[in-house]
Amino acid sequence: MTIAIFLGSLLLAMAIGMPISFALLASGVALMWQLDLFDAQILTQNLIGGADSFPLLAVPFFMLAGEIMNAGGLSKRIVDLALALVGHVRGGLGYVTIMAGCLLSALSGSAVADAAALTALLLPMMVRAGHDRARSGGLIAATGIIGPVIPPSIGLVIFGVAANVSISKLFMAAIVPGLLIGGALWITWAWLVRREKIEPPPRKSRQEIWAAAREAGWALMLPVIILVGLRMGVFTPTEAAVVAAVYAFFVAACIYRELSFKELYAVFVSAAKTSAVVMFLIAAAMVSAWLITVADLPGKVVGMLEPFLGNKILLMIAIMLLVMAVGTAMDMTPTILILTPVLMPVVKAAGIDPVYFGVMFIINNSIGLITPPVGVVLNVVAGVGKMRMDEVTRGVLPFMAAQFAIMFLMVLFPQLVTVPARWFHG
Repeated sequence: MTIAIFLGSLLLAMAIGMPISFALLASGVALMWQLDLFDAQILTQNLIGGADSFPLLAVPFFMLAGEIMNAGGLSKRIVDLALALVGHVRGGLGYVTIMAGCLLSALSGSAVADAAALTALLLPMMVRAGHDRARSGGLIAATGIIGPVIPPSIGLVIFGVAANVSISKLFMAAIVPGLLIGGALWITWAWLVRREKIEPPPRKSRQEIWAAAREAGWALMLPVIILVGLRMGVFTPTEAAVVAAVYAFFVAACIYRELSFKELYAVFVSAAKTSAVVMFLIAAAMVSAWLITVADLPGKVVGMLEPFLGNKILLMIAIMLLVMAVGTAMDMTPTILILTPVLMPVVKAAGIDPVYFGVMFIINNSIGLITPPVGVVLNVVAGVGKMRMDEVTRGVLPFMAAQFAIMFLMVLFPQLVTVPARWFHG
């Protein structure tokens, strides 16, 4: 009955057009009435306490860093370097997209920011070269969702806070899975363009490649600073976000000189608006998370999944299928915030490594950003690229299938995640 009231009130609020953050508050109030616990003061305390978290400060700073990178020329130089390296091979612009996407993922951690930058910079080039517009848009959308996987990742930060799991360990464990997803896209694109007769541009000279690498060098130093700093214990993930924002501003304003103080105001406003939406969503979800714990919903879910507890792989497959279904209708952040407090007790009861589960959970939620009908990243690519939504959806399907295949491969062989995680974290 408790589960039905929580889900029913949440879905009803969403169905009548209520924003997801207010829908979460409404479902929390419904649970409080059902449990005879309604108290406006408790509701307010949990709402304020939900956003009062030092690790969550990483979210607005990583978002600010991403905005500065796009406005200050860092993203453009990453794309130029990828063009110099692989732009000359058959289907080269597709490989440029994937390489640039992986590099941008190590800078911003936001799927929306990466997808918008890649669409603006590369989609016109791919269409002019003769590539199918739908397929090109689909590849860009599928590449954009690597952003929440490869660290620094806003999704991993939110999961780490909600699940009380080390964010540094999550960052280190997500490096190889993110690169595997990029590899799956590389193979899929190679298979799709094998019969194309498009003439690639001429190979760049060594001098041109060196010039592109030198220009992008300052941008490429950012992920190195972050990962080495985290690995050596120099700073926490939250402090890493501040370092990323300050470094990006220094490079954009003082080295590349493409970001003026007049433009900086617009960058701050854009980052603040996005951060405010995410932080209020997190705060509202923490009210529901508290009530989920009080109502013992995790215990009820453990009981429902008890037949799978003896087999970790079957349990992970069941959870991944559940998250896939939810991801078709809900954005990444609310999915993390709603399902994490429900699923973590199940994961712990089954003896599954929380860091491994966190990485898999975020990968699944990231792919959810390109699954119709919601597909936030699909909407971004369609909007920036001036395409129809059905075009992007058609183009993304083969790449999405490849990403799901890699995800389930990591479910069957957890060592693909856990072994590299031990290498990186020590």
